[in-house]
Order: sequence, then structure tokens, then C-alpha cells
Amino acid sequence: MIVVMERGATSAQVEDVVARIKLLGLAAHLSQGEERTIVGVVGSPLPPTLDGELEIHAGVEQVVRVTKKFKLAGWDFHPRKTTITVRGVEIGGDAVTIIAGPCSVESEEQTVSTARAVKAAGATMLRGGAYKPRTSPYEFRGLGRRGLEILVLAREETGLPIITEVMTPADIEEVGEFADVFQIGARNAQNYLLLEEVAKFGKPVMLKRGLSMQTEEWLLAAEYVMAQGNPEVILCERGVRTFEAATRNTLDVSSVPVVQKLSHLPVFVDPSHAAGKRDYVPALSLAGIAAGADGLMIEVHPSPDHARSDGAQSLTFAQFAELMPRIGAVAAAVGRSVPAPIAV
Repeated sequence: MIVVMERGATSAQVEDVVARIKLLGLAAHLSQGEERTIVGVVGSPLPPTLDGELEIHAGVEQVVRVTKKFKLAGWDFHPRKTTITVRGVEIGGDAVTIIAGPCSVESEEQTVSTARAVKAAGATMLRGGAYKPRTSPYEFRGLGRRGLEILVLAREETGLPIITEVMTPADIEEVGEFADVFQIGARNAQNYLLLEEVAKFGKPVMLKRGLSMQTEEWLLAAEYVMAQGNPEVILCERGVRTFEAATRNTLDVSSVPVVQKLSHLPVFVDPSHAAGKRDYVPALSLAGIAAGADGLMIEVHPSPDHARSDGAQSLTFAQFAELMPRIGAVAAAVGRSVPAPIAV
């Protein structure tokens, strides 16, 4: 349910409506636009007479029941597109955000050199895994805390904000000490306890789409984060599992406009995990931008053939540098831009 306040409704009138909602044991979420304020009502069950009870409050223009399961992630509760600022980098605005870096943090030299290279090419954020969920327990699973410390060294060297994956509630405090943005991987996209706990830390959360996740399930997973009072969620399409074996996953390019029609949250594309092969990463990157994605997350490594994880889908420094102007050209064609590199 949403309560649409009249133009010029006073803060006291808004607070009166919020107080009434809370008195009933429900939660109220405010969205303040340039002309009016919308109060979202979340909770269950909603009293059948609640519409009338709220409509009689001074300053209320209209009360509308919302039938979608995802309330906070949808446009009804939040009629303006969400933008998130991370260390000066705006996500979800007019400019396309490019996140790049290695799949796994392997060493200080590997990570810092990659950070320098992707920044020089125009990336505005650095990715790198310190804790890695792997299909096989015998594969490289990350450097843990040392990996986080190396990411911070790379940030100090280049000024690039860092995003890294958190895998369990027990790791949230440690990862949050170093990371600027939490990443929730595909395998944990419906780990609702993790989603709720990571939300409470108060930092932005990138939520990757699960391997076989439907759009509504994806948005409801975002709802778990937002329901804990954290509105800073970024969605990331990284390909879904299908019958096709030519690529690692099948990039669902259509998910970008579909989700943007349903939700105000920024939407990214991860062409590396979708492709699984570096030869396809440039084309999928351009397709994502053409479809309207707010950003890309691309894996880059100084020597992909020697990478300890996901080398086959990682670009070299030269390949990434060659791709960036093409991304800028497609972004310009769809009315977007690629921001200039961050000054250290």
C-alpha cells in the first residue's frame, strides 16, 4: 500500500501518517520527490479498513493498494530512479559505471598492477575476490583477509572504490571493514539470512542474479535487503543456466529492460561470467550497454592464462583498453556516457 501525500503537505502531516502506520505494527518507508512525498506501507496483514483510516488524515491525497510482491524495489514506492554514490562514483546516473579487476586476488603485484591498468583505461571501480565460492572444494578459494588488505592497497594506490564478495554472515564484519560495496554472488542470491544480515551493515549491496532465478525472485531477493532499511541495492545480470553449452551461461540481455520497467534499482551486466570465454566478452559488454545497463563488471588479469580462477574469461590489459572506447561509443549512441578516470 502507498499513501500519496498532497503537493505542499507539511512534514507534520507526513509524520502524523507515519505515526498511524507504526501504531498498527506496520513499517513506513518515505520517498520524497520534488513535488510530493509518498509513504510506503509494508507489513502483514494489512487491515481491510486501512485505506479509509489513512485517507482521512490531513495532507493525504490518495491511498493505493499495491499488488506486486516486491514493494520497495518497485516503482510504486519509489517513483524516481535510485542513484548510489560510492567514494565519488555515481551508480545509476547518466554515466555508465565500469567495474573491472581480477576474479581472485592472488598477490599484491597482480592486484595493484591490474588496478592501475583498468583505471588508466577508464574503469571507475575495482573488483576482486578475497573469499571465493568454488564448485570444487579443491580449487583456489581466495586469500581471505590478506586478499582484503591487498584490495585496500590497490584502492590507496589508484583511488578506485572496491567491491568484493561476502559469502557468510560470519564474514560480514571483516569484509565490511575493507569493502566499499558488498557483492552477493549467484550461489547466495537466495540466501535470505545473508541478505538480511549484510543489509544491516549499511553499505551498498550488489546482488547477482541466481543461476536459474526468475525476475520476480531476483527482485524479491533485493526486497530482503531493502526491508532491513538499506535502499542501496545494485542488481547484476550474469547469465542464467540453460541448455546451451557454447558459453558458460546464457546472458539474458532482455533482463535489463525488463527489470528497469519493474524497478528503480540500477542494473549491471557481468559479461565475463555469462561468456566464460574472453573472445565473447567484448560483444556481450556492448550488448549490455546497448540494452540500457547502468554498468558492467568485467574480469581483467595481467596474465589470464596463469590466473588461479576464471582465467579463460578474463581480458588482458590490452584487450580491456581496446574495449573501453567501444563501450564509450555505444554508451553515447544510447544517450549515456562513460565517466573520466578518477584522480587519485
